Order: sequence, then C-alpha cells, then structure tokens
Amino acid sequence: MNYTTPIDVIISQTENTYDWVNKILSTTPVDKWEVCPETISSHICWQVGHLIISCYYHSIEVIVGHKVEILREVPIKKYSELFGYNSIPQNAIGKIKIEELQKDLRYIQKESLHVIKSLSNEQLLETLIQSNPPHPVATNKLEALDWNNKHTMWHCGQIGIIKRIIDKRYDFGLEV
Repeated sequence: MNYTTPIDVIISQTENTYDWVNKILSTTPVDKWEVCPETISSHICWQVGHLIISCYYHSIEVIVGHKVEILREVPIKKYSELFGYNSIPQNAIGKIKIEELQKDLRYIQKESLHVIKSLSNEQLLETLIQSNPPHPVATNKLEALDWNNKHTMWHCGQIGIIKRIIDKRYDFGLEV
C-alpha cells in the first residue's frame, strides 16, 4: 500500500482493523456469543457492545462531537451501561438481541469511517472535542483515531481468544 498522507494511513488502518473484527465475528456461531468462559470472564456479545461504544467515542464523539442521527439509530446510553468500562459482562447476557448488536456494530463502523474520511491532514492535529469523561490517552484527533485502532485490535484479540475457547481457533486462511 502506498500511503501518501497521514489521513490515508489512518483510513487504511481503520478499514483493516474493522475488517479483522468482522472476519473473526463472522466465523463465530451466534448461538455461542453469550458463552462466558471462566478463564476470561467475558463473552463475544459484551466485546461487540463494548466496541460499539468505544468506536463511537474514540472516532466520532471526540472528533466531531455527538451526532444526533447516530444517537437516534444506536442506543449508545443503554450500551454504555451494559458494555462500558466498569460494566460486568455477565450482567449483559440476554439483554440485547445479537442481531441488533451486529447491525449496530456495522453501522458505527460505517459512520466512523465516514467521519474519518471527512477529515483533512491538518484537522488530525486539532484538539479533541470536549467529552465527559475526557479522553484517557489522546490530546488531538490523530491520537484518538490511532487509539481507536489499537483499542479495537486489543478487543479483536480478546474476541479471538474467546472464539478459540468456545468454538475453535480462527484459522486466518492457513488451514489446508
């Protein structure tokens, strides 16, 4: 890939990050999404809900502010209660339809990329939109978008571990 600008790098990395999450999720049976192995104390459903709110926060809210049309489409407040940083994954079991989570994750990913693609290289260095709570690691938009990718891949790894425990390992196309 020939990157010509910082925004090109962020766009490509975000697309790749979301593709990895979606590949692993698409190979995980939905009837196992709420299986919570003791070894990790989480489940796919919680991971996906957490990614919905974190992608909204790290790549939309602190970049351009709250978007009313997204808040009308996705129950961010409810998801924050069920899938937020201090939530307990077991408490989310049976609270949300898995099909809704799948739909909302794809929607947030699409909207996230739409926001990122609307940015210029100069805007990447702008300070973040004020949020409550303040962003934990970033001071500008580039840092927040970079963190979005790192945080999403962190959870992609957790999804991969859970998948391996409850189903089978993701083969990355290597099995013959």
